[in-house]
Amino acid sequence: MKDLIIVGCGTAGMTAAIYALRNNKKVLVLESEAVGGQIALSPKVENFPTYKSISGQDLATKMFEQMLDLGAEFELEEVLSVEKDEQGVFTVTTDYGAHKALAVIIATGAKQKHIGIAAEERLLGKGVYYCAICDGAFYKGKEVALIGDGNTALQSAIMLSSICTKVYMLTWFDKFFGDESHVTTIRNTENIIVMPNTNVVDFLGKDSLEGVKVVRREDGSEFILNVPAVFVAIGQIPDNKRYLPLVELDKDGYIIGDEDMKTATPGLFVAGDTRKKSIRQLTTAAGDGAIAAMSAIAYLNK
Repeated sequence: MKDLIIVGCGTAGMTAAIYALRNNKKVLVLESEAVGGQIALSPKVENFPTYKSISGQDLATKMFEQMLDLGAEFELEEVLSVEKDEQGVFTVTTDYGAHKALAVIIATGAKQKHIGIAAEERLLGKGVYYCAICDGAFYKGKEVALIGDGNTALQSAIMLSSICTKVYMLTWFDKFFGDESHVTTIRNTENIIVMPNTNVVDFLGKDSLEGVKVVRREDGSEFILNVPAVFVAIGQIPDNKRYLPLVELDKDGYIIGDEDMKTATPGLFVAGDTRKKSIRQLTTAAGDGAIAAMSAIAYLNK
Protein backbone atom coordinates (compact mmCIF):
# COMPACT_ATOMS: atom_id res chain seq x y z
CA MET A 1 0.00 0.00 0.00
CA LYS A 2 1.36 3.38 -1.06
CA ASP A 3 0.20 6.79 0.04
CA LEU A 4 0.30 8.09 -3.49
CA ILE A 5 0.62 6.68 -7.00
CA ILE A 6 1.58 9.09 -9.75
CA VAL A 7 0.80 8.04 -13.31
CA GLY A 8 3.30 9.68 -15.64
CA CYS A 9 6.96 10.60 -15.23
CA GLY A 10 7.06 13.93 -17.04
CA THR A 11 7.64 17.34 -15.50
CA ALA A 12 4.23 17.42 -13.76
CA GLY A 13 4.53 13.89 -12.39
CA MET A 14 8.09 14.25 -11.13
CA THR A 15 7.37 17.64 -9.52
CA ALA A 16 4.39 16.11 -7.75
CA ALA A 17 6.55 13.23 -6.54
CA ILE A 18 9.23 15.57 -5.17
CA TYR A 19 6.67 17.57 -3.20
CA ALA A 20 4.95 14.47 -1.82
CA LEU A 21 8.22 12.81 -0.84
CA ARG A 22 9.39 15.92 0.98
CA ASN A 23 6.20 15.55 3.02
CA ASN A 24 7.10 11.99 4.02
CA LYS A 25 4.63 10.22 1.75
CA LYS A 26 5.28 6.82 0.18
CA VAL A 27 5.21 7.43 -3.56
CA LEU A 28 5.17 5.10 -6.57
CA VAL A 29 5.62 6.62 -10.04
CA LEU A 30 4.45 4.65 -13.07
CA GLU A 31 5.54 5.42 -16.63
CA SER A 32 4.75 3.49 -19.80
CA GLU A 33 7.36 4.95 -22.15
CA ALA A 34 10.32 7.16 -21.28
CA VAL A 35 11.22 9.46 -18.39
CA GLY A 36 10.71 13.15 -19.01
CA GLY A 37 7.74 13.27 -21.35
CA GLN A 38 7.78 15.66 -24.31
CA ILE A 39 10.43 17.96 -22.88
CA ALA A 40 13.01 15.16 -23.07
CA LEU A 41 12.82 15.47 -26.88
CA SER A 42 13.75 19.16 -26.91
CA PRO A 43 17.40 19.79 -27.83
CA LYS A 44 17.54 22.98 -25.77
CA VAL A 45 15.47 24.45 -22.96
CA GLU A 46 16.02 28.15 -22.31
CA ASN A 47 12.74 29.16 -20.66
CA PHE A 48 12.97 27.22 -17.39
CA PRO A 49 14.14 29.15 -14.29
CA THR A 50 17.65 28.28 -12.97
CA TYR A 51 19.12 27.09 -16.28
CA LYS A 52 20.20 29.54 -18.93
CA SER A 53 20.37 26.66 -21.40
CA ILE A 54 20.02 22.92 -20.91
CA SER A 55 18.93 20.01 -23.06
CA GLY A 56 15.48 18.64 -22.35
CA GLN A 57 16.99 15.22 -21.69
CA ASP A 58 19.46 16.58 -19.13
CA LEU A 59 16.73 18.52 -17.36
CA ALA A 60 14.49 15.45 -17.22
CA THR A 61 17.38 13.35 -15.89
CA LYS A 62 18.08 15.86 -13.10
CA MET A 63 14.41 15.81 -12.07
CA PHE A 64 14.36 12.02 -12.15
CA GLU A 65 17.51 11.70 -10.05
CA GLN A 66 16.19 14.18 -7.49
CA MET A 67 12.94 12.21 -7.25
CA LEU A 68 14.77 8.91 -6.74
CA ASP A 69 17.18 10.41 -4.18
CA LEU A 70 14.17 11.44 -2.12
CA GLY A 71 12.96 7.84 -2.06
CA ALA A 72 10.47 7.49 -4.89
CA GLU A 73 9.72 4.04 -6.25
CA PHE A 74 9.59 3.83 -10.03
CA GLU A 75 8.20 1.19 -12.36
CA LEU A 76 8.08 1.11 -16.15
CA GLU A 77 4.52 -0.10 -16.56
CA GLU A 78 1.50 0.96 -18.62
CA VAL A 79 -1.60 1.82 -16.62
CA LEU A 80 -4.72 0.13 -17.95
CA SER A 81 -7.32 1.29 -15.43
CA VAL A 82 -7.90 2.98 -12.07
CA GLU A 83 -10.61 1.95 -9.62
CA LYS A 84 -11.64 3.07 -6.15
CA ASP A 85 -13.31 0.76 -3.62
CA GLU A 86 -15.77 1.53 -0.82
CA GLN A 87 -12.94 1.92 1.70
CA GLY A 88 -11.40 4.68 -0.40
CA VAL A 89 -8.47 2.59 -1.67
CA PHE A 90 -7.40 3.01 -5.29
CA THR A 91 -6.31 0.03 -7.38
CA VAL A 92 -4.14 0.95 -10.35
CA THR A 93 -4.00 -1.95 -12.78
CA THR A 94 -1.08 -2.11 -15.22
CA ASP A 95 0.19 -4.49 -17.87
CA TYR A 96 2.33 -6.12 -15.13
CA GLY A 97 -0.14 -6.34 -12.27
CA ALA A 98 -1.86 -4.06 -9.76
CA HIS A 99 -0.83 -1.45 -7.19
CA LYS A 100 -2.81 0.07 -4.34
CA ALA A 101 -2.73 3.58 -2.91
CA LEU A 102 -4.81 6.03 -0.91
CA ALA A 103 -4.51 8.77 -3.55
CA VAL A 104 -3.61 9.01 -7.25
CA ILE A 105 -2.33 11.80 -9.46
CA ILE A 106 -2.82 11.47 -13.23
CA ALA A 107 0.02 13.25 -15.07
CA THR A 108 0.22 11.38 -18.35
CA GLY A 109 0.45 14.46 -20.56
CA ALA A 110 -0.71 14.48 -24.17
CA LYS A 111 0.97 13.36 -27.34
CA GLN A 112 1.45 15.71 -30.25
CA LYS A 113 -0.27 14.61 -33.45
CA HIS A 114 2.30 13.64 -36.04
CA ILE A 115 2.12 14.05 -39.79
CA GLY A 116 3.00 10.41 -40.36
CA ILE A 117 6.01 10.91 -42.63
CA ALA A 118 8.80 8.33 -42.44
CA ALA A 119 11.53 10.93 -41.79
CA GLU A 120 9.51 12.64 -39.07
CA GLU A 121 10.82 10.59 -36.15
CA ARG A 122 14.40 10.60 -37.44
CA LEU A 123 14.49 14.41 -37.68
CA LEU A 124 12.60 15.04 -34.45
CA GLY A 125 14.51 17.73 -32.56
CA LYS A 126 16.78 18.18 -35.57
CA GLY A 127 14.56 20.57 -37.50
CA VAL A 128 11.15 19.01 -36.86
CA TYR A 129 9.38 20.42 -33.80
CA TYR A 130 5.94 20.52 -32.20
CA CYS A 131 6.25 23.58 -29.95
CA ALA A 132 7.06 26.92 -31.52
CA ILE A 133 7.20 28.64 -28.13
CA CYS A 134 9.74 26.08 -26.89
CA ASP A 135 12.03 25.88 -29.92
CA GLY A 136 11.24 28.80 -32.22
CA ALA A 137 13.91 31.07 -30.71
CA PHE A 138 16.65 28.80 -32.06
CA TYR A 139 15.72 29.94 -35.59
CA LYS A 140 15.72 33.68 -35.02
CA GLY A 141 16.50 35.53 -38.24
CA LYS A 142 15.79 32.49 -40.44
CA GLU A 143 12.94 31.27 -42.62
CA VAL A 144 10.78 28.48 -41.19
CA ALA A 145 7.69 26.51 -42.12
CA LEU A 146 4.64 25.76 -40.00
CA ILE A 147 1.95 23.13 -40.59
CA GLY A 148 -1.55 23.65 -39.21
CA ASP A 149 -4.68 25.79 -39.41
CA GLY A 150 -6.15 25.89 -35.87
CA ASN A 151 -5.64 28.28 -32.97
CA THR A 152 -2.36 26.72 -31.88
CA ALA A 153 -1.01 27.03 -35.42
CA LEU A 154 -2.23 30.62 -35.71
CA GLN A 155 -0.67 31.64 -32.40
CA SER A 156 2.57 29.85 -33.27
CA ALA A 157 2.79 31.56 -36.67
CA ILE A 158 2.28 34.99 -35.09
CA MET A 159 4.95 34.29 -32.48
CA LEU A 160 7.42 32.99 -35.08
CA SER A 161 6.81 35.99 -37.35
CA SER A 162 8.22 38.26 -34.66
CA ILE A 163 11.62 36.54 -34.70
CA CYS A 164 11.89 34.82 -38.11
CA THR A 165 12.35 36.55 -41.46
CA LYS A 166 9.57 34.46 -43.06
CA VAL A 167 7.02 31.94 -41.86
CA TYR A 168 5.56 29.69 -44.54
CA MET A 169 2.19 28.56 -43.20
CA LEU A 170 1.05 25.33 -44.87
CA THR A 171 -2.65 24.52 -44.52
CA TRP A 172 -4.72 21.61 -45.84
CA PHE A 173 -7.75 23.81 -46.55
CA ASP A 174 -8.14 27.35 -47.84
CA LYS A 175 -9.46 28.65 -44.52
CA PHE A 176 -8.45 28.76 -40.87
CA PHE A 177 -10.19 27.18 -37.89
CA GLY A 178 -9.38 29.60 -35.11
CA ASP A 179 -10.22 32.92 -33.51
CA GLU A 180 -10.99 35.69 -36.00
CA SER A 181 -8.60 38.05 -34.23
CA HIS A 182 -5.72 35.65 -34.88
CA VAL A 183 -6.79 35.20 -38.50
CA THR A 184 -6.83 38.96 -39.01
CA THR A 185 -3.33 39.26 -37.55
CA ILE A 186 -2.10 36.50 -39.84
CA ARG A 187 -3.56 38.23 -42.90
CA ASN A 188 -1.98 41.55 -41.93
CA THR A 189 1.50 40.22 -41.15
CA GLU A 190 3.72 40.58 -44.20
CA ASN A 191 6.29 37.92 -43.37
CA ILE A 192 3.67 35.18 -42.83
CA ILE A 193 3.20 33.49 -46.19
CA VAL A 194 -0.01 31.44 -46.18
CA MET A 195 0.08 28.49 -48.59
CA PRO A 196 -3.42 26.91 -48.59
CA ASN A 197 -4.56 23.59 -50.09
CA THR A 198 -1.17 21.99 -49.56
CA ASN A 199 -0.02 18.61 -48.29
CA VAL A 200 3.42 18.00 -46.81
CA VAL A 201 4.66 14.65 -48.12
CA ASP A 202 8.29 14.50 -46.99
CA PHE A 203 10.93 16.03 -44.76
CA LEU A 204 14.32 16.27 -46.46
CA GLY A 205 17.72 15.93 -44.86
CA LYS A 206 19.90 13.23 -43.31
CA ASP A 207 21.22 14.55 -39.99
CA SER A 208 19.09 17.70 -39.85
CA LEU A 209 16.18 19.17 -41.75
CA GLU A 210 17.12 20.73 -45.06
CA GLY A 211 13.70 21.20 -46.64
CA VAL A 212 10.05 20.28 -46.85
CA LYS A 213 8.47 18.63 -49.90
CA VAL A 214 4.95 19.90 -50.51
CA VAL A 215 2.20 18.91 -52.93
CA ARG A 216 -0.42 21.37 -54.18
CA ARG A 217 -3.72 19.58 -53.70
CA GLU A 218 -5.45 21.39 -56.56
CA ASP A 219 -3.20 20.13 -59.35
CA GLY A 220 -0.83 17.63 -57.72
CA SER A 221 2.30 19.64 -58.52
CA GLU A 222 5.23 19.50 -56.11
CA PHE A 223 7.61 22.09 -54.71
CA ILE A 224 10.28 22.23 -52.01
CA LEU A 225 10.67 24.78 -49.26
CA ASN A 226 14.31 25.01 -48.28
CA VAL A 227 13.95 25.72 -44.57
CA PRO A 228 15.99 24.53 -41.56
CA ALA A 229 12.93 24.06 -39.35
CA VAL A 230 9.29 23.05 -39.55
CA PHE A 231 6.80 23.36 -36.70
CA VAL A 232 3.94 20.88 -36.70
CA ALA A 233 0.84 22.30 -35.00
CA ILE A 234 -2.04 19.99 -35.87
CA GLY A 235 -3.20 19.24 -32.34
CA GLN A 236 -2.59 16.97 -29.38
CA ILE A 237 -4.02 13.62 -28.37
CA PRO A 238 -4.74 12.84 -24.70
CA ASP A 239 -5.34 9.22 -23.69
CA ASN A 240 -7.72 9.44 -20.77
CA LYS A 241 -10.59 7.04 -21.45
CA ARG A 242 -8.88 4.46 -19.22
CA TYR A 243 -9.71 6.65 -16.21
CA LEU A 244 -13.46 6.68 -16.80
CA PRO A 245 -15.82 6.81 -14.97
CA LEU A 246 -13.73 8.32 -12.16
CA VAL A 247 -13.04 11.50 -14.15
CA GLU A 248 -14.95 13.85 -16.41
CA LEU A 249 -13.53 14.56 -19.88
CA ASP A 250 -14.09 17.57 -22.11
CA LYS A 251 -15.00 17.20 -25.79
CA ASP A 252 -11.33 16.76 -26.72
CA GLY A 253 -10.66 14.07 -24.12
CA TYR A 254 -8.81 16.18 -21.54
CA ILE A 255 -9.53 15.60 -17.85
CA ILE A 256 -11.54 18.33 -16.16
CA GLY A 257 -10.06 19.46 -12.86
CA ASP A 258 -10.39 22.53 -10.67
CA GLU A 259 -7.68 25.01 -9.66
CA ASP A 260 -6.56 22.61 -6.92
CA MET A 261 -6.17 19.83 -9.52
CA LYS A 262 -9.09 17.89 -8.02
CA THR A 263 -11.14 15.68 -10.34
CA ALA A 264 -14.69 14.40 -9.97
CA THR A 265 -13.44 11.65 -7.60
CA PRO A 266 -12.08 12.55 -4.14
CA GLY A 267 -8.46 11.44 -3.83
CA LEU A 268 -7.91 11.45 -7.60
CA PHE A 269 -6.01 14.45 -8.93
CA VAL A 270 -4.75 15.61 -12.34
CA ALA A 271 -1.71 17.64 -13.38
CA GLY A 272 0.02 18.82 -16.53
CA ASP A 273 -0.89 18.65 -20.19
CA THR A 274 -3.44 15.87 -19.73
CA ARG A 275 -5.88 18.22 -18.01
CA LYS A 276 -8.15 20.83 -19.59
CA LYS A 277 -6.18 24.08 -19.68
CA SER A 278 -5.30 26.91 -22.04
CA ILE A 279 -1.50 27.01 -21.65
CA ARG A 280 0.74 23.95 -21.83
CA GLN A 281 4.33 24.80 -20.99
CA LEU A 282 7.15 23.27 -18.95
CA THR A 283 6.68 25.75 -16.10
CA THR A 284 2.90 25.33 -15.99
CA ALA A 285 3.34 21.55 -15.84
CA ALA A 286 5.66 21.96 -12.85
CA GLY A 287 3.15 24.30 -11.21
CA ASP A 288 0.34 21.81 -11.77
CA GLY A 289 2.45 19.05 -10.24
CA ALA A 290 3.17 21.08 -7.13
CA ILE A 291 -0.49 22.00 -6.64
CA ALA A 292 -1.69 18.44 -7.25
CA ALA A 293 0.82 17.10 -4.72
CA MET A 294 -0.15 19.61 -2.06
CA SER A 295 -3.83 18.84 -2.63
CA ALA A 296 -3.11 15.11 -2.40
CA ILE A 297 -1.09 15.64 0.81
CA ALA A 298 -3.98 17.57 2.36
CA TYR A 299 -6.37 14.79 1.33
CA LEU A 300 -4.12 12.09 2.81
CA ASN A 301 -3.55 13.99 6.05
CA LYS A 302 -7.28 14.55 6.46
